[in-house]
This record gives sequence, C-alpha cells and structure tokens, in this order.
Amino acid sequence: QLRNLTMLSTFTDSGSPHTTDPASAQRLANRRRAKVGRTIVFRIKRCDGPGKESYWQDFKVPVPKNANVISCLQYIAANPTTAEGKATTPVVWDSGCLEEVCGACTMVINGRVRQSCSCLVDDYAPDEGDVMTLEPMSKFPVVRDLWVDRERLFYNLKRVRGWVPIDGTYSLGGGPRESPRDQETRYVLSTCMSCGCCLEACPQFNLEPDKAQWDTTFIGAHAISQARLFNMHETGKELKGERLEALMGPGGINDCGNAQNCVKVCPKGIPLTESIAAIGRQATLEAIAKFFRG
Repeated sequence: QLRNLTMLSTFTDSGSPHTTDPASAQRLANRRRAKVGRTIVFRIKRCDGPGKESYWQDFKVPVPKNANVISCLQYIAANPTTAEGKATTPVVWDSGCLEEVCGACTMVINGRVRQSCSCLVDDYAPDEGDVMTLEPMSKFPVVRDLWVDRERLFYNLKRVRGWVPIDGTYSLGGGPRESPRDQETRYVLSTCMSCGCCLEACPQFNLEPDKAQWDTTFIGAHAISQARLFNMHETGKELKGERLEALMGPGGINDCGNAQNCVKVCPKGIPLTESIAAIGRQATLEAIAKFFRG
C-alpha cells in the first residue's frame, strides 16, 4: 500500500535547488546507504484544534525506497496507532499537488521549514529506528496537527496589489513586449507558490492572531518579491505607486531586518534578498519623487 503512495516522490530533494553544501552532501550519502524495508519513528507535534494545548505522539512507519514525508503521513492516516500501540486519531496535514508546486504542505521537519512532498525520508532517516520530527509552522495559527491557516500570507499579497490590473475580460490584442533579460528575471520571481517558508524563517514575521494588526505588521519577503514581479510588468506598473505606498508604510520594507533567512529556505531558490534590495531602491526613488510633488 505504501509503495503505491510514493510514485510522485522520486524527484531530487534539496533545501534550495542545485546546492552543493555539506548538508546536501550528507543527504546524498544517506540516500545511497538507506536500508530498504527499515522501520523509522515519526515524532509529530499534534494539536486537536485552535487554542488547544499541543502534545507529541510517535508513530512507527515501514519505509520503502524513495518514500517522502507525505507518503508516510498517508500510512499513518491509514494506520492511526502510536508507537506504544495505542489507537489515536489520524494525523491532519495539508497538501495538494505532491510535486512542490502548490505550496500547501509546508511544515517544520527536523527543525527546518520545508515542503514535505519533496522531503525524501532516505535523506534524513537512513537507518532502522531513526527519528524524524514533524511540526506545524509557528508563524500561523494551527487549525489541527500539522495544518495551519495561511490567510495572513494571502492578505499580505492583497496589501501589495499582487496582480496585473485589467479593465475587462475581452480581447485587448497582443500584450506588451518584454526583453529576454526581464523575462528571465520575472520567471524566477513568478515561481513563488506562497508556501510560507520564508515567513517561518523570518525573525521579523511573527504570529499575529489579531487581524486588526495585520496592516501594520511586517509584510514578509514573499509579498515584497511579488511587488517587484508586478512592478516589472508593463501593465502591472499601473499599480506601482500603490504597491510602493503600502511598502513604505508600517510593516513594509523598512521593517526587514536583513537576516537573509528567507533566501536560505526558499524551496524555489527565488533571490528574495535581491527583490528586497530592488524594492528598497524603488521605494527610495518614490519617496524622493513624492517629496518634490508635494
């Protein structure tokens, strides 16, 4: 049964694509020596609902080759019994595409935020009895177990007008032309899947349950980068002033502490710090222009 759930988990796993750091080398070494048919332990931080106390439960899972975290969670859901043999409720998590495109399955795995669909168990638990820890993101309210409410993430995209404005759905003819260089830059920015990894790693972005405070708390690297994406678009530029106005206010670009954690955990390798710098420059020019406009 578990083997049938792992057919989408055979892609290459890395914290950021194409890295050659020691941690990546260790994961590759673990993958090569992983023992087929071993049983490992998933230690999962659980919560029965919003506002309720969290608790930990362990689950033993037999791991076939190339299993990812999602396939193991599916096994636990089909066999909701703890490592001590106690029957329990199935673990709840969020997921969609299972190929690192939708961004829904973000969680904290072994202390690092990442996508669970692209996290191969062989990389982190190659031996019999190894333990993997799963926790929900801490910067968003927990709905249940590993599932969090990312509403604030999408609200912040609204703050920066994260879209291209149109005046109707009828044909307007050919779109504006772009240089290959701009296309190359914008394509990478467009791969953002609103997963929340950058926000979980950011020391300036913290849990804020009061929606009335969302307009003045730090907006996050994802929204800043999307503002850059749409400001580079010839039609998107129509809202450039509004985007920069929002980013020059409370919770905007000035609240970034330049920790650079965001770019280290982005699963798409988006140059978030470059976007922050680019928007900082645009905001400065906008402030100067605004001063002379009066």
